[in-house]
Amino acid sequence: MRSLMILLLASNLLLIGTSCKHRKKINKTEDVAANNIEDTLNGRCKLDFKSAKTLSKHLHENEFDFTWINAKANVTSIIDSTEENFDIRVNMKKDSAMLITIQYLLGLQVAKVLITRDTVKFVNYIQKTYFKGDFVYISELLNADIDYDLLQAVLFGNSAEFQDDETKLKPTADRTNCHYLLSTERKRRLRKIQSGSSEAKDALQTLTLNPDNYKILTNEFIDPTTNRRFIANYSNFTQKDSVYAPYHVDIAIVAEKKATIKIDYVRIEKNTPQKLSLSIPHKYDPIKIQKK
Repeated sequence: MRSLMILLLASNLLLIGTSCKHRKKINKTEDVAANNIEDTLNGRCKLDFKSAKTLSKHLHENEFDFTWINAKANVTSIIDSTEENFDIRVNMKKDSAMLITIQYLLGLQVAKVLITRDTVKFVNYIQKTYFKGDFVYISELLNADIDYDLLQAVLFGNSAEFQDDETKLKPTADRTNCHYLLSTERKRRLRKIQSGSSEAKDALQTLTLNPDNYKILTNEFIDPTTNRRFIANYSNFTQKDSVYAPYHVDIAIVAEKKATIKIDYVRIEKNTPQKLSLSIPHKYDPIKIQKK
């Protein structure tokens, strides 16, 4: 049960309001109003101004591209001062499905999670229980917008889709830290989840980009409605077996439960087809989860 709660808590807090929709097409012109660009000049770093279109274009051109992923990682999670250490294996087909295997460091298999674009299936081999649901149910349960694209992006340091409305994008040349920032609002794809009659506010996202290669260094999200915050820092960008990706993901979460999650990839291999299926043993019992 705790493995499922780690998964759900991580989903709830990590993915509170992330993704904004990418523009599918990038226009060649760059007519961005001057008041939509900020400059934090301090004399120590020289960054030329980049419009939202330019930053978005460079960002997508330099993202980690793949069709299949086979990865292994060591994970440490601290949730309300309780520390857990385990290994995960991630088998994924882009935009389709991912199978996550959770095991303790000594090799004892604990659980498996199969996530598709519509469903979430979980099996706990220790307690002989299982869970089956969809993203709508999980989102309503956790009071959060969650989808497959969001999980896929967060795991390997890519961006989720941006809004088409460029007026929502705000580029900044951060010369204090010598980085580019791209801030935006997310567009909610699900029905309003918050209770009450007040309108839910759009969540805010800020991407910190390396000016040398436009890789995402930090992905920060703030949900104004719930005041939840999620910060993912990406580092240890390494070239291995034709894969250039962040091998360390450091996540800090501030919400009703505070948490940190550290992911250290041991291996990332791409474009080798994997078997993505999960069978539920006949005698396993369903996990009953009550909505708050």
